[in-house]
Amino acid sequence: MKKIRLKFLLLVYTFAQKYYRKIFKRKTKQWNFTEAQLLEFEKDSLGKKLGEFYKENGFRMIPQMEHHDVHHLITNYGTKMQDEIALQFLLLGNGKRSAYLFGAVFLGTIVFPEYYQTYFRAYKKGKSMIEFYHWDFEKILHQNFENLKLFIYKESIF
Repeated sequence: MKKIRLKFLLLVYTFAQKYYRKIFKRKTKQWNFTEAQLLEFEKDSLGKKLGEFYKENGFRMIPQMEHHDVHHLITNYGTKMQDEIALQFLLLGNGKRSAYLFGAVFLGTIVFPEYYQTYFRAYKKGKSMIEFYHWDFEKILHQNFENLKLFIYKESIF
């Protein structure tokens, strides 16, 4: 039964992402970096970590959606469907509001109710963090990744 629920959400996700980009991300420009260029950033930079994320997972950058993958890095949420939903709950807690987010949160709760406690913890985690969901990460790819995470998590870097 869980496999059927997962397949259903993957189908919805694939359809929704395509149209979300066309409708809501028209004015968002694609980043000016490739996966290979990200790997050329300094060792501990956000750019390098993002390049490694793509390489290790066998992923390609999705134009106009690059920031989403940075959210995975910052929050330590994986790419399984339940993690994707938890990430949306975290972003909701962080202040983000979008049709896509509300759809993911709604469907995720209905399709995977057994993860509700995980989702609620993610929401609370997002509320406790510096509001980062709207940052232009392309402009700070050169920043030290760990220091950036510490800042977002409101922890001291000294």
